[in-house]
Amino acid sequence: MATHSDGRATGKQSDQRPSKTILRRTLVLMAVCGIAAFIVLAVKLYDIQIKDHEYYAEQALENQTRDTVVTASRGTIYDANGKVLAMSASVDTVYVAPYETDKYNEDKDLIANGLSEILDVDCDRIRGKLDNTNSWYETVKRKIEGDMAEKVRLFIKENGLKSIHLETDTKRYYPYSSRACHIIGFVGDDNYGLNGIELTYNQYLEGTDGRIVRLKNANGTDMLFSDFEDYYDAKNGDDIELTIDASIQFYVEKYLAQAIQDYEVQNGGACIVMRPKTGEILAMASLDNYDLNNFLNVSEEEQTKLDLITDPDEKKAEYNLALQNQQRNKSLTDTYEPGSVFKIITCAMALEENVVSLDDTFYCGGSIDVLGREPVKCWKTAGHGSQTLTQAMQHSCNVALVNIGLKVGEQTFYDYIDAFGLREKTGIDLPGESGSLWWPDSVFENPDNLSQLAAASFGQTFNITPLQMITAVSAVVNGGNLMEPYIVKQVTDADGNIVVDNEPTAVRQVLSADTSAKMCEILRAVVCDEGGTGKNAYVAGYKVGGKTGTSTNTVGIAEGEPKKYIVSFCGIAPTDDPQVAILLLLDNPTSKTVYVSGGNMAAPVVGHILSEVLPYLGIQPEYSEEELETLDVTMPKLVGMTVDEATQSLEKLGLTVRLLGDGERITDQLPSLNAAIAPGSQIILYAGEYKSSETVAVPNLYGKSYASAKSALENAGLFIKSGGTLSSSPHSVVTTQSVQANEEVKMGTIIEVTLVDDSIKGFY
Repeated sequence: MATHSDGRATGKQSDQRPSKTILRRTLVLMAVCGIAAFIVLAVKLYDIQIKDHEYYAEQALENQTRDTVVTASRGTIYDANGKVLAMSASVDTVYVAPYETDKYNEDKDLIANGLSEILDVDCDRIRGKLDNTNSWYETVKRKIEGDMAEKVRLFIKENGLKSIHLETDTKRYYPYSSRACHIIGFVGDDNYGLNGIELTYNQYLEGTDGRIVRLKNANGTDMLFSDFEDYYDAKNGDDIELTIDASIQFYVEKYLAQAIQDYEVQNGGACIVMRPKTGEILAMASLDNYDLNNFLNVSEEEQTKLDLITDPDEKKAEYNLALQNQQRNKSLTDTYEPGSVFKIITCAMALEENVVSLDDTFYCGGSIDVLGREPVKCWKTAGHGSQTLTQAMQHSCNVALVNIGLKVGEQTFYDYIDAFGLREKTGIDLPGESGSLWWPDSVFENPDNLSQLAAASFGQTFNITPLQMITAVSAVVNGGNLMEPYIVKQVTDADGNIVVDNEPTAVRQVLSADTSAKMCEILRAVVCDEGGTGKNAYVAGYKVGGKTGTSTNTVGIAEGEPKKYIVSFCGIAPTDDPQVAILLLLDNPTSKTVYVSGGNMAAPVVGHILSEVLPYLGIQPEYSEEELETLDVTMPKLVGMTVDEATQSLEKLGLTVRLLGDGERITDQLPSLNAAIAPGSQIILYAGEYKSSETVAVPNLYGKSYASAKSALENAGLFIKSGGTLSSSPHSVVTTQSVQANEEVKMGTIIEVTLVDDSIKGFY
C-alpha cells in the first residue's frame, strides 16, 4: 500500500472507509425491508388462511371438483279421493360444453344442425352457444321426454361426440289437463310454483335438491380412478291432499261451460261448491279454463285476435293481458255486487235481532221512500202487495228487504257485516284473494242519510268476492257458525308422516241454531214452493233451497260504462241438514233468447249441478208420487226379445214403440241399453231391418214447451232428457240444449235440455 513520507496512508486507502459504512447501512436497510415484507406477507397470509379461509376453500373446491345437481322430485297433489291432479316425472335436460367441443375438435356445425333437428331449437342459437369456448355448460333444451332423449343419445353415439350431455331433471304433469286449473296452479322451468296450490304450498312441494361431487383434472374432466365422490341424497317434496273432489269439479266445469256458451256470457263465470259445516271447498271453477300442461298458451279465440295485431309491442301487451285474464281465479280475486243473493244475510240478521218474525207482513206497492235518496223501486214495478217474510224472500222483494234493513239499523247492520267476515279476507290457502269494498263507518252509519243502508239491504253498491258470499251463506245455514274456508286437507312427507293437518276452523258464531233453521226453511220455499223465484233450481226428490241474484255494475255505470249484469244463484241441499252449498255467477250474459236474471239463467245451472252432486255424495232422493211420474226412464236390454215381449216391456215403463222391419225378434234398439230418457218417449225397435248409420240434423228447441221439444226430437229419431224437473209445468220452455240446432248427430242421440219456468220476468 502506498504511504506518505510521514507514514500516513495514501488516498486509495482512505477511499475504503465510506464503502464499509454503505455496506452496514445497506444491510440494515435490507433487514428493515425484509421485516416489512414479512409483515405484509404475514398479514396477507392471515387474510388468506384465517380471515378469508372459507372463500378460498370454496374457490379451491370449485376448481378441483365437479358438482352435479340431483333434482328433487316435486310432491304429488291429490284430490280428496286420491286421484292424482299434479305429478312429477323424470326427464332430461340437454346441454353442451363448448370447451370440450374445442378440446376434442368436434364439428360445431354437425352438432348444431343435429340437435336443432331433434330438439326443434333454432340452429343459429345452438351455434352461438358453441362459440362460447370458455364455457362448460350451455343449456340447449330443458325437460325433454323419453323418445326425444333417446334420439339425442343415439346422435351422440353415432357421431362419437363428447361435448353433448344429458342431465336428469323432473317435469310437472297434470293428468286432467285444465280441470281445477285455477286451484292447482303451475310451476316454471325452475320447478318453482307460480300459481295456485303450487305457489301457496311450494315450500312443502319443492323438496331439496341433492348433489354429486367428483374430483376433476386441470382440463376440467373427471379424474379417472379417483376414489373421491360425495353423494348427497335429494329430498323429495311432500305430497298434498286437497278437499277438492275431481268428480264434483267435473260436474261444475261441465255445466258452467255450457251456460257460458248458451247464454253468450262475455266475461266468464265462477262457481264454488262448499261443505257448509266445515268450510271445505269441494269444487271451485273460473271459466275460461286453460291447460296446465301448456299454461303459456292462450285460447284459440284469443290467439286469433293476437294474430291480427302487427305491432310487436302491442301484441306482447295484449298477450300478457289475455294470459293474466285466463289465469285469474274469479272466485276469489274478482269482486262483484251480489244483488238479491245478499238478501239471505239481511233476513238472517233481522231474525236474529228479533226485529222481524215469520208472522210479520210487509207491503210492497212498487217503491219505498228512503231518507237521503230517491225512492227505492222494486223489480216488480206494480208491487207485490201484502206478503209474509217467507213470501217476501220468495218474491225477492226489494221494498220488503229495505224495510227489514231499516228495522235492523245501520250500526247493527254493519256489526253483522263484520261478524259474517264480509269486510275482511276469508284467509283461504290460495293466492290472490281480494278484499271487499264498503263505505266508511261514518258514511254508512249517518242517521241523516239511509241511502247506503237501503242499498246494502238488497245487495247493491258494495263489492265482495264470491268466496266471501258463499262463506257467509254457509254460516247462515250450518247452525250459525262462520267457518274458515280451506282447500288443503293435509300434507304428508315421503314416509307418510303428516306434516300439515288442516281441520275445520270456526271463526265465530254469528247466528243461533234456531235462526239458522228458520232461514233454511225460507230458502227451501224460494225453490220448492210454486211462488218462489228460485223454482228453476228445483231437483226432484231433494229439498233444495236457495236465492237468486241479478246485479249491475253500479260504480261503472256512474262512471259512464255501459250497463252489464251479473246473474247468480246460491243453492243449498238438503235444507233440513245442509251438506252442500253452491254459488254460481255468470258475468255479463247477452243472450236474447232467455230473459236476463239469476232465476232464469243461474238457478237452472245450479239445479243441474245438484242433480249430479247429491247422488254422487250418497244423499238419497225421496220422491213424491208426482215426481216419480216425471223421472227419466233407464232403457232395458231388448235385443233378442220377440217383438211382443219387447213391446210389453216398454209399455210397462210408460214408453211407446216405433217398429222398423218385419222380423220376429228385435235385432237392435234406439236408444241403447242403460240410456236415460224422458218418460213417455217413443223407442225405435229394429226387427230384422238394418239400422241406418245416417246422421240427422238437431232441431232448434229454444223457446219450445217440453212437449213440443220432445215431439220435434222424436220426429228426427232423437230423444230428450230434462232431468225430470219442470217438465209438467205449463210455463216451462227450453232455454238450452246440449247439442246446438242444425248440428248433425247419429240417430238415437239423447239431447239434454234445460227447462225454465218463464212466467216471472224481472231482475230478481
